[in-house]
Amino acid sequence: MTLEADYSEICRYLGYRRDTPPDSAMEQTIRACAKRLEQAVTPRWVSRAFPLAHLPDGALELGEVRVESKSLSRNLKGCEQVIFFAATLGVEADRLIARATAVRMSEAVILQAAAASLIEVCCDSACEELRRKAEEEGWYLRPRFSPGYGDFSIAHQRDITTLLQTPARIGLTVTEQMLLAPMKSVTAVIGMSRQAAPCHRQGCEACDKTDCAFRR
Repeated sequence: MTLEADYSEICRYLGYRRDTPPDSAMEQTIRACAKRLEQAVTPRWVSRAFPLAHLPDGALELGEVRVESKSLSRNLKGCEQVIFFAATLGVEADRLIARATAVRMSEAVILQAAAASLIEVCCDSACEELRRKAEEEGWYLRPRFSPGYGDFSIAHQRDITTLLQTPARIGLTVTEQMLLAPMKSVTAVIGMSRQAAPCHRQGCEACDKTDCAFRR
């Protein structure tokens, strides 16, 4: 999978805004760091569909996983199945950032932002492929919803990686603190419905954390 980081998103992660863009020298540095990252990493992803049950007490049953989350319940309203999804840039991204941290912190910060953009590009590309395949079978997909969004507990990272067998399949594990390793990775739930939803909220629009510095 050959992907390119989104330059405008990198700038947003770095704190630049439309009215205060980076100067030409900084732009050159940002683009050079992004290119180094793109050439170093090997993005991979995996997914699997599971039945979905909306329980009487408001909880959800995703396959054999019980989830209590009002945020996820709203996202999955009208859905009959879910897709568990995971993606990673691999250990190469972590190594590149670590080497830069030891030599030039400014470049490490840019690489962090570039990696954050690139994993989102990877997820968007993968989900577009899933969407096309699902629609061929009469399904419509909801936006991906990750552990940590709203009240969807980050502890469910482990459920997703276990059921997808991500350690063996894409080298993705979960630490004791429920963080993903490699760091530039994502897990998510994607709802499947027989009805097309009129409005899809995603990313910042789906997150209740309104005081985030990186909110769009």
